[in-house]
Amino acid sequence: MKLLDFKDIQASGLLELLGADESRSSSAKSFVDIGLPNKKSEEYRYVDIESVLNQELSLHRGEPSDIESSTKLIITDGVVTSAPEGVVVRYTDGVEVCSSHFDPLYHLGHTASKLTLAIEIDNDISLEIHHRYSKSDALVAYRTAIYLSANTHTTISETFDSESRDSVVINGYDIFLGRDATLKMIKNQTINSGEYRVFASHRFVLDTNSSLDIKTFDFGSASSMQSMLVELGERAHIDASHLLYASADAKKGTISKIRHIGEHSTSTQTAKNILSENARGIFDALIKVEHSAKHTKAHQNSKAILLNTGAYMASRPQLEIYIDELEASHGSTTGQLDGKQLFYLRSRGISEIEARKMLVQAFANELIDSITDETIAGRIHLDFEKAFYGGAQLACLDTCHGCENLIVNEEAKV
Repeated sequence: MKLLDFKDIQASGLLELLGADESRSSSAKSFVDIGLPNKKSEEYRYVDIESVLNQELSLHRGEPSDIESSTKLIITDGVVTSAPEGVVVRYTDGVEVCSSHFDPLYHLGHTASKLTLAIEIDNDISLEIHHRYSKSDALVAYRTAIYLSANTHTTISETFDSESRDSVVINGYDIFLGRDATLKMIKNQTINSGEYRVFASHRFVLDTNSSLDIKTFDFGSASSMQSMLVELGERAHIDASHLLYASADAKKGTISKIRHIGEHSTSTQTAKNILSENARGIFDALIKVEHSAKHTKAHQNSKAILLNTGAYMASRPQLEIYIDELEASHGSTTGQLDGKQLFYLRSRGISEIEARKMLVQAFANELIDSITDETIAGRIHLDFEKAFYGGAQLACLDTCHGCENLIVNEEAKV
């Protein structure tokens, strides 16, 4: 099966091709209405989506199995295999699907998933979710729904490992935060070329006074994309930060839409991107302030470092505003390492390659060090260093000083 076979297909044909039942018909219709993503699609124009769609894959739809006791919730090829005591996981086909989600792969994931994992959280908890992939040349599709009860406080850390080769993973969360609930979510993912490519599409719905703090870390030489639709109720808040390191020919990034719906809602979004060799970074982010969202505060910023001339950053922060009573800003900066900082370090007897390494690591550490859990922060520090301190990356740093020093700055404030 090739995903390209879904081109010009009817919703009923998609259900039949994927072996999905009628409970998935609304997702199938939404996918068909939006259309298969391609290089002309606004959100996917910088992604080599055609190579993914043209890949021969077998559809893997795992069957629920017995769940063992563990310190973490382990999802193996889309099926929960282990869970901590007190965490109840059920499978359901009754998840509320957002018909207006902008990403067609969100709807394809819902259609292709046989069942949705549902987790209901009604007390304060710290949970690690670990994803494992073992299938090769497969399309692995699954969805996870998480419901946070009112006035609960939850921390979720997300990790990954893989034995698969040349698979495509389409997954994501539908997360609903009740009134006065808080969620801290940390994603740590390293994917290298030939393992798998992942397209994660999320939806977050925040009720009154709820708060989401999400940090994503994406490293390696394989392509991966994440999309986010965030809906903010009255006095709801999101703080989103993304650190990306891409090497080789990887195409990585974030596509997001943050909708301010309730009054006094606030959002902050920061992206930091480090790109080497022929990698491409993507930050395509929209903040939309609806007519009902008076007194909104929204801030968005993207920064990127290009380590050599083959690297490329596609940054498109956007504001769409329908009211006057608000505070909003967005900005984007793309360039190379700061020459004055390099000169200062070299004047202190530090070699040029070591100075460049120090500046890159300092750029990344700003987000990593914002994690209050020292164990998680230490793990992410280690994963970044493993990804960054490869031979190709060091060679890139050693030759980068001969590149043209191209700087692009764009800032806008309202």
